[in-house]
Amino acid sequence: MGEGHGGTIRETTGTEPHAAGAGASTGAESHVRAEIRGSLGVVTLDRPRAINALSHRMIIDVQRVLDDWADDDRVRQVLVTGAGERGLCAGGDIVELVAALRAGDLAEVADYWADEYRLDAFTARSPKPVVALQAGIVLGGGIGVSGHARHRVVTDGSRLGMPETAIGFAPDVGGLWLLSRAPGELGAYAALTGAHFEPGDAVLLGLSERYVPAERIDELVARLERESADEVLDDLATEPPAGPLEAARGWIDDAFSASTAREVVERLRAAGVPDAAACADLLESRSPFALEATLAALRRARELLSLEAELDQAYRVSLRAVRRPDFAEGVRAQVIDKDRSPRWSPATLAEVDLGEVEALFAPFDDPADELGLAGG
Repeated sequence: MGEGHGGTIRETTGTEPHAAGAGASTGAESHVRAEIRGSLGVVTLDRPRAINALSHRMIIDVQRVLDDWADDDRVRQVLVTGAGERGLCAGGDIVELVAALRAGDLAEVADYWADEYRLDAFTARSPKPVVALQAGIVLGGGIGVSGHARHRVVTDGSRLGMPETAIGFAPDVGGLWLLSRAPGELGAYAALTGAHFEPGDAVLLGLSERYVPAERIDELVARLERESADEVLDDLATEPPAGPLEAARGWIDDAFSASTAREVVERLRAAGVPDAAACADLLESRSPFALEATLAALRRARELLSLEAELDQAYRVSLRAVRRPDFAEGVRAQVIDKDRSPRWSPATLAEVDLGEVEALFAPFDDPADELGLAGG
């Protein structure tokens, strides 16, 4: 996602800044701001030039702030938002991850995901209700930091999605926990295509919860400083504009109920619907291995009993999938060189070894290597 500008993590009460204590950053500059406004703790992802893409340092800093506020009687609830006009968060800093991989530092990659997934789980179980303002672009890791909050708010211009298959990867950060519970096969459609969704469809998919019109967002934030999120959202939230997904349920449910991505594409081709044919074209531009891994992971996520269990599964899949060539190649093609012409390996769905897909989900040989969120 490139380099953002420097910033500092600080905590303020009213308008007077002071040191953040245990939550403060030291050493290298951070891209997280923290302040207390009335009884509201506000965490701002502050890397707007990169659409607030999450570096490892940012993940650690957000967790420190939330840990501090969990025991701070001044804070009644928390708002997570993003700096700039473009969005809450475009995802994890995948360029940072690829750099670590190229340097042979798999431990840093593992630590990044472990800390990110712990933050996602904490957001869901936070003792202080978390309100996530999902304005603008909210993708991948942005869903992780916002999609499990107690209250998830979209507005006009919001664009949400899990685009990992476009970079040779499978959706993580608990995104499949949400999408596996979407109506019919809409979650499979969203996960495999990596499409971006406007407010109505984001709520339908379960990536968000409430819609507040753009002209009332400032009022929302101001009232959260003194009123409970439940009261404010009951007053300000309205029905979002309807999106196109519900009308496409027929061909989506039929095609994406298949047991493999290869069969999904075959059904899309046979549907006789122009939108289904266009969807097949899109899927065939994605990483074949990532498509099969994503569908298999989503099917398993439906059977899991908690977000934590799904994050444990994602950790196994992520650490194994990242060693395959498609992740680095996808990031190169989409983010670094931007030629949009990835060379996937294998190149077609017919060549994917489903046994290799199955191996992604096996427990690690050493139990100490597991993330272990579901274990307490």
